[in-house]
Amino acid sequence: MADRTSSSITINAAKSKIMGVIADYAAYPQWADGISAAEVVSSDAQGRPEVVRMTLASGPIKDTYSVRCHWSGEDELRWDLAEPGTVVSGLSGRYALGEGVNGTEVRYELAVDVKIPMIGMIRRKAEKVIIDSALKGLKRRVEVAAAG
Repeated sequence: MADRTSSSITINAAKSKIMGVIADYAAYPQWADGISAAEVVSSDAQGRPEVVRMTLASGPIKDTYSVRCHWSGEDELRWDLAEPGTVVSGLSGRYALGEGVNGTEVRYELAVDVKIPMIGMIRRKAEKVIIDSALKGLKRRVEVAAAG
């Protein structure tokens, strides 16, 4: 899984607000396209999700797998596959938050391996769709929470 796909978006909110939305896995089905369920299986000493079971329902791909989260304060969340699903065989990703010109820059990186044969170019295109959709959903969710 050396190839990673990435993209970024600027959100007009503090890192803490953005990371709060990212950490609220139970709410992912409300804003993250393709995620139909997310359950925190265990939390770390600070109460942040450590292992999360996620159900993906995106087009023809439906699968349930678990990820292990690695937190770096309010600057970064990395995750990797803790328990594979029937389709997802490898997964790693990262949200990195940094200071942008007009807000907080949120960078999302993702690498996914699946058990079905898939050309690398098609896999990267699918990753790009997932990333861009997640970033737009995250921005909407953070900005709605900030306005309310």
